[in-house]
Amino acid sequence: MNGIFIDSDIFIDLLAKRQHHIEAGELLMMIQEQKVKAYTTPIVLANVDYIITKFANKAVSRRAIKSLRKYVSVLTMDQTIVDSALESEFIDFEDAMQYYSAEKQQMDFIVTRNKKDYRKGDLKVVTAREFVDMYSARGKDA
Repeated sequence: MNGIFIDSDIFIDLLAKRQHHIEAGELLMMIQEQKVKAYTTPIVLANVDYIITKFANKAVSRRAIKSLRKYVSVLTMDQTIVDSALESEFIDFEDAMQYYSAEKQQMDFIVTRNKKDYRKGDLKVVTAREFVDMYSARGKDA
């Protein structure tokens, strides 16, 4: 497995203890235990910082992101990704850039709570719960 792309909502659910924080926590535990390699983009980290700062404050947000960065690698975004996003059929430009970054780095899955955001693409899109359950059912070759 090359790895999984983690979308903003998964991290925000976890850090803000929103409705789906339990499955987000289970996913992060798998990542911390190095059962799966996880990646995200600079945009995701900026989104997380923005939202968590509203829930808490800048210091709390930065500590949380520093902690996440110990386990989650950051994918590059370049003009090719931006141009692909601009030419895509994605409704949301931000989602398109994230999708094409994940695709370029050959991610196996996009993990998000909002699967509909990525329906224009070909990558497998799953929720945190679906990924954790799939991994548990299939073992390390999820």
